Amino acid sequence: MSPVSRAFLDVRPLRTSPVYRRLLIGRTVSTLGGFMTMVTVMYQVWDMTHSSLWSGAVGLAQALPMIGVGLFAGAWVDRADRRRAYLLSTVGSAVCSVLLAVQGFTGHVPVPGVLALVAAQSAFGALGAPAAGVFVPRLLPKDQVAAGLALNQVTGQAMMLLGPALAGLVLGWWGIGVCYLLDALSFGLAFYGAYGLPALPPEGGSSRPGVHGVLDGLRFLTGHRVVRGALLTDLAATVLAMPISLFPLVNAERFGGDPHTLGLFLSALAVGGVAATAFSGPVTRLARPGPVMLCASATWGLALALFGLTASAWAGLAMLVVAGAADSVAVLSRTTIVQTRTPDALLGRVTAAETIVGQAGPHLGNLRGGALAGWSSGATALVAGGLMCLAAVTAVGVTTPELRGGRAGAGRPEEDLVTDPETTGPGATQETARAKP
Repeated sequence: MSPVSRAFLDVRPLRTSPVYRRLLIGRTVSTLGGFMTMVTVMYQVWDMTHSSLWSGAVGLAQALPMIGVGLFAGAWVDRADRRRAYLLSTVGSAVCSVLLAVQGFTGHVPVPGVLALVAAQSAFGALGAPAAGVFVPRLLPKDQVAAGLALNQVTGQAMMLLGPALAGLVLGWWGIGVCYLLDALSFGLAFYGAYGLPALPPEGGSSRPGVHGVLDGLRFLTGHRVVRGALLTDLAATVLAMPISLFPLVNAERFGGDPHTLGLFLSALAVGGVAATAFSGPVTRLARPGPVMLCASATWGLALALFGLTASAWAGLAMLVVAGAADSVAVLSRTTIVQTRTPDALLGRVTAAETIVGQAGPHLGNLRGGALAGWSSGATALVAGGLMCLAAVTAVGVTTPELRGGRAGAGRPEEDLVTDPETTGPGATQETARAKP
């Protein structure tokens, strides 16, 4: 393979696994519909209320079910056939989209009813996320797992760019009912892609029911240094340095409040993310996600601090492109670590925890940034957040040598054990008390 070819996204999974290819196509179309619905809900709620409080409630309706349902859904998924769980999630989400379309055409449902449907769809998504978390490592050879995750990521980012623009066109031409209906139809392709999956029961023993299964997953997270370090690094990057809530203020402080500049801020992050994933071949083939994640997360913090210092719009946009690229690489590396270092019997619960971190971290980061900016300024909040992120990532790297040097899936067997005495005694389950070689 030529050096130029190796620089591009590794597409081997598309050639080697028809099942994965069909699944990716279905999930990509469904993701497009999901972003269209996200924009449509925001538009509808604002049109009905003209209230920023109700608009903010949309994010709450999406986040709370993801957090509340996620860990318990992960424990259930680790006891069930993941294929069936994902199909159930797909059908449930599609039904919610159909109901959203019905109320969009009729226009007689109050805002709390719309938010209830959004929350129900988010709850089904919380069920599907841990089930989907096992697909790539079960369908692909280990040396192609990172490439498969990169393909998932780049298609998702592309739909994030395309979905809102397409939603705007559909809303302008046909209205909110058609937008919701297109999302409902997109689940048909997602169902087709998932229906072709083989049965995927847990390997190595099933989860204990209820709270006990959730606690087993949490013990693994706190006991496995590499996975724990990866999630802490992600929290450091998002909670301490998330910049989205600061963009309007920084735009007003530095660039006269020009709405075109504000839009470019968001686009620059997305462009950087798509470009980095498109050229992720060397990163995925390197198979050293730990060091890559630490470097990328540190670059994210540094780029945002420099963005807070610059007075030039073009230099600021360049820093945001770098930040978006670094964030994309960090997320890809974190997901690779989770899916190659977690035993299959625990993967649903750990993926659920990873999803919660990915959902809650940015929300908390935006809240932190807004509060700090209220006491100082947008630029100060950006610089302080970026530097705190850099310091926190450095601390994680220094205190977690396994994360600095580990290769994907190359941890010692005992690293995948939970050493808590409660999980190694006579009542321990298979996934928390494995025999050492």
